Amino acid sequence: MREGGSDLYDALIIGSGAGGGPLALKFSQAGLRVLVLERGPRHSPREYAHDATGLGPQDLIPRVEDDPHTVVTRKTSVPLRTALGWTASCVGGGTVHMGGYFYRFHPDDLRMRSRFGDYEELADWPYDYAALEPWYAVAEQEVGVSGLAGVNPFEGPRSTPFPLPPLDAHPLAAALEEACARRGLHAFSTPRSINSRPYQGRPACAYCLECSGLGCPVGARGSSQAALLPRAEATGHCEVRARCHVREVTVGPDGRATGCVYLDAEGQEHRVTARVVCVCCSSVESARLLLLSRSPRFPNGLANGSGRVGRHLQFHAVTMAQARLPRDRLPGALLENPHPFIGRSVMDHYFLPDGVSDLPKGGILRFGRGPPVPESRDGAKASDVLFCEVFHDFLPNAGTFVELDPEVKDRWGLPVARIHLDRPRHHVRAGQWLLARTFELFRDLGAEECVPLIVGGTSSYLVQGTCRAGDDPETSVLDGHCQTHEVDNLFVVDGSFMPTSGGAAPTLTILANSFRSADHIVRRFQAGDFA
Repeated sequence: MREGGSDLYDALIIGSGAGGGPLALKFSQAGLRVLVLERGPRHSPREYAHDATGLGPQDLIPRVEDDPHTVVTRKTSVPLRTALGWTASCVGGGTVHMGGYFYRFHPDDLRMRSRFGDYEELADWPYDYAALEPWYAVAEQEVGVSGLAGVNPFEGPRSTPFPLPPLDAHPLAAALEEACARRGLHAFSTPRSINSRPYQGRPACAYCLECSGLGCPVGARGSSQAALLPRAEATGHCEVRARCHVREVTVGPDGRATGCVYLDAEGQEHRVTARVVCVCCSSVESARLLLLSRSPRFPNGLANGSGRVGRHLQFHAVTMAQARLPRDRLPGALLENPHPFIGRSVMDHYFLPDGVSDLPKGGILRFGRGPPVPESRDGAKASDVLFCEVFHDFLPNAGTFVELDPEVKDRWGLPVARIHLDRPRHHVRAGQWLLARTFELFRDLGAEECVPLIVGGTSSYLVQGTCRAGDDPETSVLDGHCQTHEVDNLFVVDGSFMPTSGGAAPTLTILANSFRSADHIVRRFQAGDFA
């Protein structure tokens, strides 16, 4: 085994996405010596070209032949190899190809059990919206979010405006706003982590015809790779090493974390030592790493005395639909405009009316534009495609969790993560009702062929849970600052901490929580806690 470096690092960060990026930036700005280990490669912006040569989402996650997850559902008799639960494996993590829809959670998302009672495995967060709100503001400022404050009457209080004005939108956005207003709904500009003008040395959006799901070739998206890690490295206190697969977090005789063992691209082992270890691998892989890190002191996995590591896994429930808008229904110039973004959302249905389901929790409707459809030989008229993605909660439940697969190994011979996936009936009930509201707006705009694409389904790339944060060490893995209850210098700072998934895309919340945790850890360093 080779030593990764003779010096002791102040902080070791395993993972470089929405959890690890804020830690790297704030630790290094505070003068701490930081090492970031990322299992995937570091891609250059030119590799994100939106043409046949560019990297697609399938290129940013491991091949199931080499590094699979396995999945078990009610319909499977044998675990199946799958990419379910992989967000990305590269410097910047899932933020590289995210759509960047940066909604804040509703205050009640942090108190689901208090509001709705004992339902499935709902739990309250160990802090409230007021404690998180200042860090939402920090996250929006640090990565750059384009939006308009005060137009969404259903979001929680804000202490600051968005740092950037909204992105430009297709003229159809105005027609959608009018259709919403006629129904008493409140359409608002979708906040996005994409620069609407130059910001922090990065350019404004180039309005590519394709965006979500692909890397940004110009650096306008506020990914960890573009917005956070370069600034951390520029301090001279942060090193990012790519293609480093961490196989174990190590502990000393006193039970405190001492660092890790990782494998480089050739399979050679290295050891790193650090005063503080932060696991930020995304929910499935963070749980897997803790479960792999067994020792006489932690025979069931590191920080897993409660048996809760891997429990409470949540993906995100999603409903999607699209409709054709014939060009003779609206002015031709309106539909023929090539602008790629509709950029409007509706939050009026975040909570459901009585009778829809036994849990009155809905979600956010996000409207976008699909590729135009030319006139066909069989007489079908030329049309544009209007698309809607509905974000809604994936409920934590006893049937959805992660464990180590007893049979399937990765390319290094380590047990892979086995995902047990169950879907509460509420997901489909809520999805059906939200789909009907979507179709109403489609038809108000003169749409034809309203088509459901998925109803109450599972979005595999938005992942939460597995190391639930809470005040009780018997029922949670982490405290309110993402410190493990059992190891005071070990933190898990990614979506793993989230007790509930919220009815909105979680990336902004993961970033905000990471900035909050970073501030806490830095203050503890300054107090001498990790000497």
